[in-house]
Amino acid sequence: MDNLTTPKLENQICFPLYVIAKEITGLYRPFLDELEITYPQYLVMMILWENDGLSVNCIGEKLYLDSGTLTPLLKRLEAKGFIQRKRKKEDERVVEVFITESGKALQKKACEIPQKIHNKIDISKEDWIALKESIQKILSKIEK
Repeated sequence: MDNLTTPKLENQICFPLYVIAKEITGLYRPFLDELEITYPQYLVMMILWENDGLSVNCIGEKLYLDSGTLTPLLKRLEAKGFIQRKRKKEDERVVEVFITESGKALQKKACEIPQKIHNKIDISKEDWIALKESIQKILSKIEK
């Protein structure tokens, strides 16, 4: 036991990543409150705005969420009228998710959010890109 060193919070990479994720998500809250959606719901909608008609499994893979977490999110979005879930005709085990007209209207409102976040966090475009690339590099190592 003499060789063990107690881990210190200041030496951990997980802690600043946890805090920054929490704080950045918090910056989104007032903008998303105006749209009456949560941050996880916003993530789902962004994926669908890029690729309408994805399967629930595909959405889960892109967001690193299991179906037990994703299904309630989708149900709430469907109850709000932003999406519609349909079973695939060729394979009824597959559920596909489609954006409704209300979901498309939401997209127009959401287009301003990224710039508002950039304005709140006043760092250069180069720093944004470098940060994202570093995070992606770490994430790809973890996924292996």
